Amino acid sequence: MAEGKEGHCKEKQHFVMVHGVGHGAWCWFKVQHLLESSGHKVSCLDLAGAGINAADPNSILSFEDYDQPLFDFMSALPHDEKVVLVGHSAGGLNVTKAIHDFGNKISLAIFIAATMLPSGFLSDQDLIDGVPNLSEYGDVYELQFGLVPDNPPTSVALKKEFQRMILYQLSPKEDSSLASMLLRPWPYAISKARFRGEKENVNNVRRVYIKTMYDNMVKPEQQEAMIRRWPPNEVMIMKTDHSPFFSASEELFNLIIKASSFC
Repeated sequence: MAEGKEGHCKEKQHFVMVHGVGHGAWCWFKVQHLLESSGHKVSCLDLAGAGINAADPNSILSFEDYDQPLFDFMSALPHDEKVVLVGHSAGGLNVTKAIHDFGNKISLAIFIAATMLPSGFLSDQDLIDGVPNLSEYGDVYELQFGLVPDNPPTSVALKKEFQRMILYQLSPKEDSSLASMLLRPWPYAISKARFRGEKENVNNVRRVYIKTMYDNMVKPEQQEAMIRRWPPNEVMIMKTDHSPFFSASEELFNLIIKASSFC
């Protein structure tokens, strides 16, 4: 765990923040404030159907459509600009796709309690390691079928009564209350994320994994399995729930700064 403000990078960075499922750019508000107060540039994106993005999650039928806002953002960056890409939870899938597509524009990728699989969901083991197993809580999901009931669901949401115990159990109650008003269903198409590319290229971007030890969503053992299978350059540990941007925002800020100081 980091303390204080030591280890600040001499050069100001551009941080691009990618939320996990159900969330939006809004979840980064505390970390965004801390980064911008330190003089850094911060871009917090809403993926398709998330946050204030106008798309209906039920209309998003491919991972590429869900990822389009990040793809467009990275495409528009000047060719000589590099960013620090930060992904939380399933946002790690978007970060990994960006590494495949825009590795030359990424100085560092930070995964926070995130799905970190070099090729997405290609195997049964990928599903075991990367998809949360919440069966211990019972029936936690609400499914919507935007096509016809015989087809797979088109969107998924975490039922309100389970949100705090799974996502925010160590976070301030006012933050989890606000989140419960803002969470949206997410496209089922996220489970179809698959990336193909040259392995040596995807390993050219430096990666840091921030592991959350009291995580009820992406369990610590799942995080450890992904770390073992695709070892990052560094692993940092936080004794937090799944949402350290709420439960330990200043500590998370310090770790992000520490990680980026080597860019």
